[in-house]
Amino acid sequence: MKKLLRFVPFILLALFISACNEGITDLLSPNEAPHTYMSLMPDGDISKQPSKLKVSWWGDDPDGLVVGYYFTWDDVHWSFTTRNDSTFALKIGASDVNYNFKVAAVDNGGNGVYDNSVVQNGIDFGPEPFIDQNGDGKYNPGEKFFDIGLIDPKPASQRYPIKNSAPSLQFNKLTELPAVSYPVMTLGWDAGDIDGDETIVKINIALNDTTNFVSLPGNTRLVMLRMRDFNTPGAQTEILLNASEGSVFPQKLSGLKLNDYNRVYIQAEDVSGAKSSFTALPSATKKWYVKKPVSNLLIIDDNKSDDAATDFYKTAFNGMRGGALSGKYELWDIINNKVPYENLTFYETLKFFKYIFWFSDDAPNLSLASISSRKFVDNGGKITFSMSLPAKLDNNATQTENNVMLNNLLRSFLPVDSVGGTFKKDFITTLFTSNGNISSPNSEYPALKSISSLYSVRTVYPKESYAYPIYNLETSLISGNKTIGIRDSGKKLFFIALPLSKVDGNQGNVKLLLEKIFFEDFGLTL
Repeated sequence: MKKLLRFVPFILLALFISACNEGITDLLSPNEAPHTYMSLMPDGDISKQPSKLKVSWWGDDPDGLVVGYYFTWDDVHWSFTTRNDSTFALKIGASDVNYNFKVAAVDNGGNGVYDNSVVQNGIDFGPEPFIDQNGDGKYNPGEKFFDIGLIDPKPASQRYPIKNSAPSLQFNKLTELPAVSYPVMTLGWDAGDIDGDETIVKINIALNDTTNFVSLPGNTRLVMLRMRDFNTPGAQTEILLNASEGSVFPQKLSGLKLNDYNRVYIQAEDVSGAKSSFTALPSATKKWYVKKPVSNLLIIDDNKSDDAATDFYKTAFNGMRGGALSGKYELWDIINNKVPYENLTFYETLKFFKYIFWFSDDAPNLSLASISSRKFVDNGGKITFSMSLPAKLDNNATQTENNVMLNNLLRSFLPVDSVGGTFKKDFITTLFTSNGNISSPNSEYPALKSISSLYSVRTVYPKESYAYPIYNLETSLISGNKTIGIRDSGKKLFFIALPLSKVDGNQGNVKLLLEKIFFEDFGLTL
């Protein structure tokens, strides 16, 4: 027994040496390359895919770690990533195309130094990827790099037949045509393509006939259609890209019908020739009538109140100079026939005319007047305003803040310094019951008289040397400025801060006033 015990240490030592030898053998085993897998690896071809697709993969290394992947779509250019998936936007041509994707896992068995060239399995993968900290485009000592070990010699691969998807197009929410307009309109739309918006190479636009279209650049999303020479039979419509005067498209659009109903059609076309269906505006349940202006005189109806003001002014204009204007002016209801992209389309519409009468109640569209009327006058137009000025523009602001906003707005298109105080209905009832007089320091302008109480009245301070008082309120209740009507020094603009339809107490004097303004001051000729 004692002899046996003497041999135990030798037996244990032999076992230990044997175990160590096995460990040494393992360390000397050659590094094994990793294996690569894809999330979708069917036996045969997969169905056609859109040109934007997500591909996923992973790798496994039997004796180390996977540090990244090389992938390629053309077997020539390989890219490195540490991700396990990516979304690719593949280019399409004039027809469907096949792409072959390959991905190879990379293990961590690198040599510990930066290599300017990685060549394995007969493939030149280029230099080892690195983090370019100083942005000089080349590796510098100390910059982090990916130490490439073995690369899977049998990359996972998959063939992707890429189908071309037709683009889509729809008019945007701002583009809703009025029932009636003049021959200028701004249209906007949204267009897209699952294959990439850059694949849209044409926007086809037509008026009433989809076989007679004009092809615009594929990135066009906004146009203004404008007919200038509407007195010439067969006149064509200009196309202003981005509604810009400096981007008039060289080809004009035919097919616009004046004094008739019209419809616009738009279509997107991609690089392969695939097209969206023509989108029509207005839709089949609505109509868009395009009027040919009968003259250069326009009446703008900006009146929200149902107080017969429109009929009053029509009667007044029809009776001027023995009926000389009857049927020879245009009436535009800008509340019920609002044009899309007003800041662009409204002024372009005004350019059809030379003389304008703009009337409203106590809620005029001053913003629209601000963006259009000064340009209109500066370019030779002449305009008359009749409207009450609002007590407030913003119910959440103080009266002082509202006064500042109103003054700034009015100064942008009227020759005024500021507005006067605000007088509410209880004051006006006393001031103007049925005999509130509005007199003129100039005998050439007829006296006016209120026929009903007015909700709000605000006087104005004319800008010295640029405008002159034409009408004043006759009342002892106002101790300061009483000017309610002004005319500019060039006789191009007349403004009265009252609805003229409510101050014809001296019956017929409003018609005489309008005759004076348009025929004598403005020199109206049709």
